Amino acid sequence: MASPKKTRRAGGAHDRRGAARPPARRDGRSGEIASRIAGELEGIVAGSGLYLEEVRVGRSGRGMVVRVIVDLPSGPGGVGSDSLTEVSRAISARLDDVDLVEGSYTLEVSTPGAERPLTEPRHFSRAEGRLVALTLADGSGLDGRLQNLDGDTVSVRANGRLHTVRIAEISSGRMRVDMGKAESKAVEEGED
Repeated sequence: MASPKKTRRAGGAHDRRGAARPPARRDGRSGEIASRIAGELEGIVAGSGLYLEEVRVGRSGRGMVVRVIVDLPSGPGGVGSDSLTEVSRAISARLDDVDLVEGSYTLEVSTPGAERPLTEPRHFSRAEGRLVALTLADGSGLDGRLQNLDGDTVSVRANGRLHTVRIAEISSGRMRVDMGKAESKAVEEGED
């Protein structure tokens, strides 16, 4: 059987999501395929020093698209383009070997992105030093720079004050795009 035709996009657009086990889109056959692919890729991604956030399989035009989202396991920082390229090649080779997707498909390997949702403690750890927008369970909002994660509590510097919030009290959260170096310097100095 011939290998499926693939194109690979590594780097470019970045989407962020996460879960303890990489979620798969749950729409029938595509969901089954995504779950099987995630099972095949977990060890490869972990062996590259990365974390498998999500695998999605869907249709695009006449073909299938396999989207694989990878990230660092914890803490601040980002996935370098060399690491993303290496893991993309390893993922591509593994998908050739196991042949789980029938016909041609496009493989997209990326990181979660600049405005990722914050849905679990690991995501908050990854957002340390970044601007975040949080909606609390009482309906109030908190926009500021996430200083740190300590157990189940995050500290966010906003409006010149340090706010401490339990993750259980956050109904939704998202990283925000950080447009300036002045803000990055403020993190180093412990300012807003």
